[in-house]
Amino acid sequence: MKQKHTIPELETIAVQIRQDIIRMLEHAGSGHSAGPLGLTDIFTALYFDVLKYDPKKPDWNQRDIVLLSNGHCVPVQYATMAHAGYFDKKELMTLRKFGSRLQGHPERTKLPGLENTSGPLGCGLSQACGMALAMRMNQDLHRWIYVVMGDGEINEGNVWEAAMLANKYKLNNITAIIDRNNIQIDGQTEDVMPLEDLRHKWEAFGWHVIDIDGNNIESVIDTLTMSRAIVEKPVMVIAHTIPGKGVDFMEYDFHWHGAPPNKKQAKEALHELRTLQGKIRGEHE
Repeated sequence: MKQKHTIPELETIAVQIRQDIIRMLEHAGSGHSAGPLGLTDIFTALYFDVLKYDPKKPDWNQRDIVLLSNGHCVPVQYATMAHAGYFDKKELMTLRKFGSRLQGHPERTKLPGLENTSGPLGCGLSQACGMALAMRMNQDLHRWIYVVMGDGEINEGNVWEAAMLANKYKLNNITAIIDRNNIQIDGQTEDVMPLEDLRHKWEAFGWHVIDIDGNNIESVIDTLTMSRAIVEKPVMVIAHTIPGKGVDFMEYDFHWHGAPPNKKQAKEALHELRTLQGKIRGEHE
């Protein structure tokens, strides 16, 4: 379905996706920067190594499922899908435009390959549970559901209802990934509504929990692959990421959670990312 890539090749793809995210957001004049940039390595690992899918047959009944619960981060999913062959990269420049298939939050019926509609936060894990139960009823046992969640959104109570249900029914074909970047729109998560000890919270709800560096593609691939071997319970991956990853003036700054770059900032960001891309190539030639 997809060619096997080396880690340097995947790192190069991730930088290209980040460049497209910057271009999309600058062109749109609105949208979220920090989260999509931080999640890029995870989406690169998913679409270019881990997932079973066919971009020419987006409804293929043997495909794995990716659900984006924190829908405001959808620029990273759009850019990754375009690089994976779902649609022409030129369409990325229609982000948030009237009539575009690429809305500011994912809308399932708009774009083949999107598996869920999300805007209200906290719904993705419940959607994953429903799909996992349906797969079990259909004896569809060889497909996986990956649900990407923001750390701020797990302030929502329905996340924990879904967490209990997934444990009760031992929905072991769900791997959830929390983007633990420690920011949300109003500031640092630990100032707005403290989440720690996050690992022990999920373990108390009966999940198998793994902490990883979410910006290390090799670690992401190894963890998501290994998660399929956990058969007694659902898996929660707490992926520690850098918000705004790859763009120095955006990294760790919560003000970029819900802001796009202007023309000057986009030019600076793209220059930095091109320099990074050249460095990756230079290190492996």
